[in-house]
Amino acid sequence: MNNIAVVGAGISGLSIANYLEKHQLDYHIYERRKKDDLTGHGFLLPKEGIEYLSQIVDPSVLFKHGNFLKKYIRYSHRGERLAEKDLNDVFVISRSSLINILARNIPSEKISYEETVTPCTVQKGKLRKKDGTYINSNLAIVSDGSKSRIRREIFKDENMRTVQENEIVNIIKCKDIAASLENNFMKYHHEDGGLTFGILKLSEETVLWYSQLDNKKYNISDEYSVDGLKKYMFDIFSDWDPMVSSIVKGSNYDHVHLWKVYELEKLNPFHKDNIVFIGDAAHPLIPFTSQGVTSALKDSFTLTKYLTSEKNISDAFRKYETERKPEIETHIRNGRILLDEFLKPLDQQSENILPISYK
Repeated sequence: MNNIAVVGAGISGLSIANYLEKHQLDYHIYERRKKDDLTGHGFLLPKEGIEYLSQIVDPSVLFKHGNFLKKYIRYSHRGERLAEKDLNDVFVISRSSLINILARNIPSEKISYEETVTPCTVQKGKLRKKDGTYINSNLAIVSDGSKSRIRREIFKDENMRTVQENEIVNIIKCKDIAASLENNFMKYHHEDGGLTFGILKLSEETVLWYSQLDNKKYNISDEYSVDGLKKYMFDIFSDWDPMVSSIVKGSNYDHVHLWKVYELEKLNPFHKDNIVFIGDAAHPLIPFTSQGVTSALKDSFTLTKYLTSEKNISDAFRKYETERKPEIETHIRNGRILLDEFLKPLDQQSENILPISYK
């Protein structure tokens, strides 16, 4: 198996590259963003995700850059403790840290940054660069995110719709705030539903917080500036429990991010001709599942397994999709159930809902 083009150097792209590197398969990564563009948020990794990640990175290095969570604790927005569950080997890590760890195993000459590629309209299964030159590859593994440009060009009749939820995510460095937190996943819920605030301690000096908002109740303009998002957070959470309001007011907003959430109305095939999709490019999962990274890792492992065992690329792609699609469809259903719960008033929500989709 020679000359594999990998599109995207995010979690999915770097994961598959690590597996290809492990099996000594020839590949090259094409990433449209700059090398130092590590903006983003954080991820929850359940035990299964850690097991797959540990096949391609040193676990001792991984564990130095995140935090194991002990419990998931639900609160009302006024601070009343509603329920708690033990979390077994659930790990939280920032996107930038995980990107850096995955990139360590990839030789620098195997990644081209600021390189946008598109499908070739003349030769099926081929990709070309922005300057019009073709990429000499036998197959392409596409991992360019939930709004994949290549997927939209290949499956022109797909329908991607807006999910009734937005997220505002922020990662801050503040030893005082981090010191005030235990190693728990704390989530506060407004009594009317459709508004939450989550807090996760990443390290002794780093905290990830996020707010999930019903975008019909709490509309946010696409043109919100950093200062605008800061004011929005101050206005919305000023009367919440002191833990929440103090974090909102005490945060630096330089890295705040407004995340518009989308989903495919119907999954496309995971491959066409010599092009195969992995991670969010194949199957966008709404954030309530907390399965984005684990699914990407399992996609990468499974696809590599068949690329190395099947002589025919079509058979490898077909077996990869057959194995992965049922689990993805389960996560999609679970994500929609969790979204419906989120939109309900607090007194109508189930107490036993975990913010992670399991098979």
